[in-house]
Amino acid sequence: MPFTIVRQDITKMDTDAIVNAANTALIMGGGVCGAIFRAAGAKKLQEACNKLAPIRTGGAAITPGFALAAKFVIHAAGPIYGNWSKSDAERLLRSAYISSLELAHKNGCGSIAFPLISSGIYGYPKDEALKVAVSAIRDFLDTCDMDVYLAIFDRRSFEVNKELLGAVTSYIDKNYISSHIFRRSTIESLNTIVQSIPSHSAAIPPAKGAPAAADAKALDDVLGELDEPFNTTLLKLIDARGKTDAEVYKRANIDRKLFSKIRTGKGYTPGKRTILALAIALELNLQETDDLLKRAGYTLSHSRIFDVIVEFFIINKKYDIFEINEVLFKYDQPLLGAG
Repeated sequence: MPFTIVRQDITKMDTDAIVNAANTALIMGGGVCGAIFRAAGAKKLQEACNKLAPIRTGGAAITPGFALAAKFVIHAAGPIYGNWSKSDAERLLRSAYISSLELAHKNGCGSIAFPLISSGIYGYPKDEALKVAVSAIRDFLDTCDMDVYLAIFDRRSFEVNKELLGAVTSYIDKNYISSHIFRRSTIESLNTIVQSIPSHSAAIPPAKGAPAAADAKALDDVLGELDEPFNTTLLKLIDARGKTDAEVYKRANIDRKLFSKIRTGKGYTPGKRTILALAIALELNLQETDDLLKRAGYTLSHSRIFDVIVEFFIINKKYDIFEINEVLFKYDQPLLGAG
């Protein structure tokens, strides 16, 4: 996937570049910074940094990776929270991500791994730091192709918007049924899902830019042709939504090569997580999503937490795949995208 969150030690990641949460003097520090220096070889990395120091807050510099698996270390200086106004801190943190990504691109990197910059001893609130990181990375990926990872060493330190997480938790509590208690046929499960949620028209106002009745009928017509190959249906849905291929695969957070493989068909059917990512990108409702999944032999079930979380976002018309993946990661679930 172009952007994914992983629970991993960043010093062991085999990406073209990893990012060091650096100070402006580029001197070996503690936390992530100290771990990267030690893994790379502290003396050699410090000597390389000394030639580039100092850098500005929000800036970045690049050195070899030395003993690391990564070819490069990009040193990004995030802001110390409290030393700046909130707006300036956000601007500088965003700049640290963008500067790092631009340096990686300039040096021919196809992949890069970040820590959550400034969220450690620099005190930036973790949920706010995550929001800035995702926004900056997403904007960069709109114009450049690169595999970007956000490496989280300790899942407990990963914080999602509390209001959103509370709403998802409440929905899970009401709808998740443990699989050892609840078993039924696919058709019965689908009927239960559809019947147990409020009517979209009664419970949720139409989303801005929602498809008109004629468009909805067009989608019904497309999905009604059950014998069509998956890729044919997908292409018709893209046309019915008036989107381009690039818009869809970027919004689905899948790479261009995988999308091309899906588009071509030739006997290839994507996995459930990829199909759901495409459904999110196309802003399909729950029934449309179920219909698309059925073409590949999948379904949503209330006996799987992963499915219940995705269902929550679909029925509430929240089609931000990065936001969905943040919640899935928090619940230790696989992320939407390739798979």
